[in-house]
Amino acid sequence: MAEFAFNCLDIAPMPCGASPTLVARLRIAETTGASIQAIALRCQVRVEPSGRGYRDDEREQLWAVFGGLPRWSHSMRSFPVATVSAMVGSFVGSVGAELHIPVSYDLEVAAGKYFHTLRDGVIPLSLLFSGTVFRSTLAGPRVEPVPWHLEAHYRLPVAVWRQLMDAYFPGEAWMRLRRGTVDAVARYKMTNALPTWDDAILALLAAAGATTGPSPAEQVIADSPGPTAGTARASDRPGRAADGAAATSAAQDPDVATDRRRVGS
Repeated sequence: MAEFAFNCLDIAPMPCGASPTLVARLRIAETTGASIQAIALRCQVRVEPSGRGYRDDEREQLWAVFGGLPRWSHSMRSFPVATVSAMVGSFVGSVGAELHIPVSYDLEVAAGKYFHTLRDGVIPLSLLFSGTVFRSTLAGPRVEPVPWHLEAHYRLPVAVWRQLMDAYFPGEAWMRLRRGTVDAVARYKMTNALPTWDDAILALLAAAGATTGPSPAEQVIADSPGPTAGTARASDRPGRAADGAAATSAAQDPDVATDRRRVGS
């Protein structure tokens, strides 16, 4: 039976994806000298949140993911980001491969909430492999499973995730509201002749005496390098969902009619 070792060399933003995507570069080594014809590879990418420390401001926001700090010893468990697949061609010895990992900025999804709270440092990831191996032997072709115990680890810099999000949603985020709430804010926006959703929400916060941050334009200038060349802003792509994970999250709450509106649209 073939024996493999997986190593994750790098994870970086895909430069021109249809949606926010990270590209993981792998090195796959076969250690017995077998002739591999192909591998139908599957990989579950998971966050290992206990693999790093957290600042005080991060801990406050992580309440929405793991609950209060006293519960973290029980609630802070690894959770999935995505399950992806790839075909690996024939090789003897070792070969490189790529995995395309879709990433959500939906704040209703656990991964989106977790990534959004982090200010610096790294995101500890584990890549768990499975799949099917096709190889040649003297007795003819053989089909074998990729052993379930094979995995790789990577510490993704938070700055890389923010670079990816800024390319698609510069200075912006996503949130979920009830349709009735969206309709009420829309009426307020129209009645007060406010040009954007940001202006309507900031006006409501100001009326409530809440402290607000810089204007949307100032936030983009201060925090974001802007979209990469050839990448359209989220506001230029109407009707586009954050990703399939966002739709799944909404579908799991059938008793609450919801709608999505981008902050700053």
